[in-house]
Amino acid sequence: MAISKSANTYNRLNWEESDFPIICQTCLGDNPYLRMLKEKHGDACKICSRPFTIFRWCPGAKMRYKRTEICQTCCKLKNICQTCLLDLEYGLPVQVRDTAIGTKDEVPKSIVNREYYIQNTEKMLNSSSDANPALALMQGKASQPNDTLMKLARTTPYYRRNLPHICSFWVKGECKRGEECPYRHEKPTDPDDPLAHQNIKDRYFGRNDPVAKKLLNRASNLPKLETPEDISITTLYLGNVTEGINEKDIRDICYPFGEIRSISIPPKQQCAFLQYTSRFAAEQAAQALFGKMIIKGQRINVRWGKPQGSAVKETIPGLHSVPNYDPVPGLPEFAIPSQPATSDNVDEETGPPVAKRPLITGAADAQSVSSIPLPPSSAVPLPTDAAPSSAAPANVASAMFQMPAASTGGATELPFIPPPFPDMPGPSGNSGPAPRAYYPSQDPRLIGSNQA
Repeated sequence: MAISKSANTYNRLNWEESDFPIICQTCLGDNPYLRMLKEKHGDACKICSRPFTIFRWCPGAKMRYKRTEICQTCCKLKNICQTCLLDLEYGLPVQVRDTAIGTKDEVPKSIVNREYYIQNTEKMLNSSSDANPALALMQGKASQPNDTLMKLARTTPYYRRNLPHICSFWVKGECKRGEECPYRHEKPTDPDDPLAHQNIKDRYFGRNDPVAKKLLNRASNLPKLETPEDISITTLYLGNVTEGINEKDIRDICYPFGEIRSISIPPKQQCAFLQYTSRFAAEQAAQALFGKMIIKGQRINVRWGKPQGSAVKETIPGLHSVPNYDPVPGLPEFAIPSQPATSDNVDEETGPPVAKRPLITGAADAQSVSSIPLPPSSAVPLPTDAAPSSAAPANVASAMFQMPAASTGGATELPFIPPPFPDMPGPSGNSGPAPRAYYPSQDPRLIGSNQA
């Protein structure tokens, strides 16, 4: 110990005596029946070097024994655990908490000044921290909840921190105890990892803490909730809603932001939908609850709801209108009046708009198409050495047109007779064969009817 028990009486009166340690839930362990060893003035504090009462216990099965490292006076100055030196309220390092709240460390670094500072602080600790705002600020207690601390804080204990240390003999390949070894048989971390070099004083004073730097970097990269452009959306999606959470629990937390229209919890979906009557109330709730909503110890994921299916379909261009396709190569082009080129619809790169082929969808479109003249009859000369065969299939050639008699001299011109089509109403309204557009693929001379 730094100070012997045979020192002067004044110093011995300042030695700390306590009946129970100030520790967090993680260091205490999950065992409700805990046996704790107590030793009065058993060791010196790692911060102020004063003797204090130490406690030693095992937090659970297959865990290592833990003990208090600092005195309760230094613990109360920072509102931290005596063992892990993490904040008792958020479970975060002192550097992260002080950075988020904006407080500065006022504990002296020298031994003489620190002794005088601690003696004066002990007098302040006798008074309630609620009645003394300066003491509450010194302990790192925020008057209002902090967004960064709420997002980084742990909601459940992290018992893995109580696991035994790594067996150094197993790392060297010399451990002979096997499963009976109380230490972990795992590969150690990289020696160059900053987390492998931690100092208890750096953790307490909040300086050069590698764990704090890692958490602060994570806080700077936290996702942000983006507000949708559709102002008609007033619904919030709540994820990770367990069976023990009911509508009343959600309403008690969300009603201060505005009037609630409805709360629906689908069964066995672990989610809920919260709808407000106004968009302003929904935005206030989303901004205040994103990453900070906790119900019955369960963290709730807050997101914006998606629009209904009908609204999504209306936003898709061309879903409820006739698609305007590009013309097919090889087909005859109709003289369709195009949109006049103006300064509003002329693109500098593509030029004026190009007319598209219309889509025939009804009788009105059929009447407009019937006024388009048919192309002239084409005459296809046949070679003199290849006479058309008179034995054409009856179901194809004879049904469509009559084959003329072949002549012996010169080429034979076959007049084109369009194939029969179903009757369509003509321009006058009477039913009858309406003229249709000519398609080369329907020409019977191109489907094998004139093969020799």
